[in-house]
Amino acid sequence: MTGQTTATPGPTPYRASAPADRLDGGAHVVTGEPGCGRTRFLEHAARAFTGPVVRVRADPARSAVPGGGLRTLLRALGDATGRAPAGGSGPALLDTLAAGPAPLLVCVDDAHLWDPVSRAVLGDAARQLCRTTAAARLLLTVPGHRPPAPEFAGLPVVRMDPLTPPEAVALLDEVTGGALDGGVRDAIVDAAQGSPALLLALVRRLSPAQLRGDRPPPHPLPGAEVLTGLAGGYLDGLTSDRRDLLLTAAAAARDDEDTGVGLGLVLRAVRHLGHDGAVPLPDLLAAADDEVRFHSELLRRTVYAAAPDERRRAVHLALARELEDLEDLGKGDPRALLHRAWAGAVRGDDVEAVAGDLPSRRLRCAAYTRAAELCDDGPRRAERYTAAAGQALLDGRSHQALRLLDAARTGSAPAGVRGRAALLRGTTALRDGSVDEAQASLLLATSLLAAHSPADAAAAALAACDAAWAAGDPAGCLAALEHCGQVTGVPAPGDPRADYRLGVRALLEARFEEAAVRLRRVVPDPDGSGDPEDSLRAAAAALMLGDLVGARRAGARALAAARTLDVVAAVPRAREYLAYAELRAGRHALARTHAEEGLRAAHRAGQRNTAAHQHAVLALAASIEGETERVAGHVAAALGTARRHGLAQAATLAEWAAARADLGRGRPQEAADRLGPLVRPGARRGHFALWMLAVPCYVEAAVSAGQPEGVRSVVEDFAGWADFGADPQAPAQLLRCRALLAPPDRADALYRRALDLHESAGGDFERARTELLHGKWLRRRRRLREARDRLGAALVGFERCGARAWAEQTRDELRAGGAAAGGARPNGPADLAGLTPQQLRIARRVAEGATNREVALTLSVSTRTVDYHLRRVFATLGVRSRLELARLVEQAEKTGAHP
Repeated sequence: MTGQTTATPGPTPYRASAPADRLDGGAHVVTGEPGCGRTRFLEHAARAFTGPVVRVRADPARSAVPGGGLRTLLRALGDATGRAPAGGSGPALLDTLAAGPAPLLVCVDDAHLWDPVSRAVLGDAARQLCRTTAAARLLLTVPGHRPPAPEFAGLPVVRMDPLTPPEAVALLDEVTGGALDGGVRDAIVDAAQGSPALLLALVRRLSPAQLRGDRPPPHPLPGAEVLTGLAGGYLDGLTSDRRDLLLTAAAAARDDEDTGVGLGLVLRAVRHLGHDGAVPLPDLLAAADDEVRFHSELLRRTVYAAAPDERRRAVHLALARELEDLEDLGKGDPRALLHRAWAGAVRGDDVEAVAGDLPSRRLRCAAYTRAAELCDDGPRRAERYTAAAGQALLDGRSHQALRLLDAARTGSAPAGVRGRAALLRGTTALRDGSVDEAQASLLLATSLLAAHSPADAAAAALAACDAAWAAGDPAGCLAALEHCGQVTGVPAPGDPRADYRLGVRALLEARFEEAAVRLRRVVPDPDGSGDPEDSLRAAAAALMLGDLVGARRAGARALAAARTLDVVAAVPRAREYLAYAELRAGRHALARTHAEEGLRAAHRAGQRNTAAHQHAVLALAASIEGETERVAGHVAAALGTARRHGLAQAATLAEWAAARADLGRGRPQEAADRLGPLVRPGARRGHFALWMLAVPCYVEAAVSAGQPEGVRSVVEDFAGWADFGADPQAPAQLLRCRALLAPPDRADALYRRALDLHESAGGDFERARTELLHGKWLRRRRRLREARDRLGAALVGFERCGARAWAEQTRDELRAGGAAAGGARPNGPADLAGLTPQQLRIARRVAEGATNREVALTLSVSTRTVDYHLRRVFATLGVRSRLELARLVEQAEKTGAHP
């Protein structure tokens, strides 16, 4: 289907948004694979629509009657509008849709089942409707598992994408009332692969004890009967040769479903099943570039699971015979042996021997898993399951890795295998679980692996340091680094991993000069190995040093290496470091892009902890842009995971973002209340490596709220951070903080020195904040010409970096100083337009619920001045209460009718 495609979530409560009521006029085709929620999309659209709604569901019994579907729709339109259509033609349908100015919504479910005549008329009317300005909307649903009907070609498409993991979790919480055990929930989310219908079917299959986690869920999840009950009807009516062709394509893609399979391979294998003639390609398959794949992954799984065991074995043997004839560097394709293993025709040792030669991590995982299933020896079986878990984890399938590690548990496994399993389990928990549990598991791995694999033991100890760092536990970091040093012994000269360990230790022990020397050695390409983990360490070291260019380069290296080596699990973390680097550099739009991509990658890889960090970065970016609702959403998502899993680092960033949003909206008291515990000494202080980043915001908020007490000691702590040189903005921010606290005879010079330092540090946002504060200070001292110059520069800086809330503050300051702010909104109706700039500022703050004292503190005026202006506001607007004022201002904001 051609036409503009919009990939969008569906209209259900568990979706992040429900766009059905926000689609433009005209016609749209709603499509997606079976069970994706097309019908629920129409139901939501009908509930959200404010005008008449006509809903028609295609009746297969009428599909053989030419024009039957069209006549049904025209009758329904007549009943809804009270206007009987003139005749049963296409023009009559278009006339009925386009008549009258009142909006009308027409929903046609399963339009592909209409008879050809009705489909042709409906498609033509829909295209013409898209070219008119009529108020009517037309929504058609068609399945996405087959090619679209040509009658609907060219129409805009709304594609129902699979649910993201958070959306799937929200759906399960909705239907179970939050009573579903977390482990069972994760298993269902992983098995359903984003299908709403499959999620619901799996939940309905569980007993109350299984829902609570008291008993294990059935295995496999889902079974053949669940898939067949959900999607088996779409396979009815197929001939035996087409069934075998579909089964062969499904078997060829087993455990590697993300890739297409060779069309020639499938067709040749089908001939081994007794089909001598040419088998037509079913329309459930899409062929391109000599590859074939299913339009619907759900149907692929159903085809394979529903087939009889003996037929599946025959198909795998046929594929093996064909693959054995393919020559690659003088040997047969290793996938042939894996297919024979799935058919039960080889030993586990033979499968294990070729596992490393398979072309993808999913197939390697499948090979090690099958080798374990075919093994009777307990220790060997545990070793193979552990190897399979390692491949699954690198492939970004955390839940699959944990299930394989559970299968590997046996007391007879040697220490090296148990250590490897503990390393994998701890690494999984570090990305998607309690970081305290991760640290304990990784330290156990260090001790178990020390005698068998010192390199793996050192990697486990460094990962334990990462877990302690995420938890905000410096003592735990030092203990893990000590374990790492004991395992590795005396470091070799020029070893970047040793330099990283010793540099982090020196940093934690406040030996800053040594830390800087050590960490600088790590930032360049460590050893040219191409290992993404080495590049991620280099990015971390660069961020500790404040080398933002080095951090970006190392993050980009890690991203490239992860893609080249098929290490899916490293992609979200590489994006995380890139987002942090851009955020620290003041390039908030780029930080947001990296964080959005990283968030999607983290969800796909099952890394909720990494996703929490991405949410925190997105909250910080949104706090700059003034998107209050977006800030709140990302903060809630970050804190939700951070509090469950002990992520002090993500929690600190999220709290800082929420406070900065308050400050940007002119709410310094709220910002100071939130930031105070975060930056002051005590049990509630934020993450040891991050709290100082929030100090400039806290100082500004506390001084603006009239609460400078206790701020000076925090500023002195911040001075030590600025001296270390890890943040290029810190020296200028320090002078800005001192200016806020300085007496009038010193403040001006401090502001000017801060601006000089901003010149070398770069970054529009921080410089503009200093210019705004300096401009406010100048205006209060009636140095209006200087204030206008400084505020004008601040406005340009804020607009350049998209800091809308801060730009609005600057415009208010310019108006209060009697200047016309560039980019100011056009005048609205006479009510609000009759206010002076200062009266308008006070009216907005009061409408937001601020008291007169809070308004006075925010605007740096006396309470008496606020009282005077507020009386004038009431008189000018003709309101008698704060409630009436709030309603009037809210209405003006909604309609855009405000100065």
